[in-house]
Formats: sequence, structure tokens, C-alpha cells
Amino acid sequence: MDINAFRAELETRLLIEKEYIIQELDSIKTYQERIELLPKFNKKYRLLIKRLADEEGLDLNALYQKENDPKSENLSNGQVILGVTMNIYDQMADDLYEKIADTE
Repeated sequence: MDINAFRAELETRLLIEKEYIIQELDSIKTYQERIELLPKFNKKYRLLIKRLADEEGLDLNALYQKENDPKSENLSNGQVILGVTMNIYDQMADDLYEKIADTE
């Protein structure tokens, strides 16, 4: 598995999903409804990981194999992907929250 290519593709697709959610903000009137978009974004993140893994034929539950790295044998592909991509999600979720708060 090329983790950097996976990360880059996930980032691109997640950015598109974030933009769709930002477009929804104009049609949502209450702060409570807008803030509920954050869990929706989280769900999109997890679904994109699963979709990309399926496209690559990657089993997220299988143990991650990296040559010459004995520590990696205790982590699943899914855990490694979450570890490598969580900062992307965090940055986009923070940006999304700022946009939600600005529309208050």
C-alpha cells in the first residue's frame, strides 16, 4: 500500500466533501442544525477511507506490512491510515467549524 498516495487522494476527496457541506450552510437557519454538519463531515471522512480502501482492494482490518519496521506488525491498515490522515481531517473540521461559527 502506498500510504502517501492514499493520503493525497483522501485529502482531495475530503476537500470536495467539505466544500459541499459549506454550500449547505446557506440553506440552514439554526446554529444547532449547522453544528450537526460536523458529525456528517466525520462520517464522510470514514466513508471515504472505506471507499478508497475498497477501490484499492485494501483490507482495513489486515495487519499493515512495512518492510524493515517490526513495530508496524501490530497495527491494522485502518489504524495506520487513520494515524496518517487524521491531521488532514482535523484541519478541515476546524475550518468547517469556523465557517459554521461565522454564519451565526
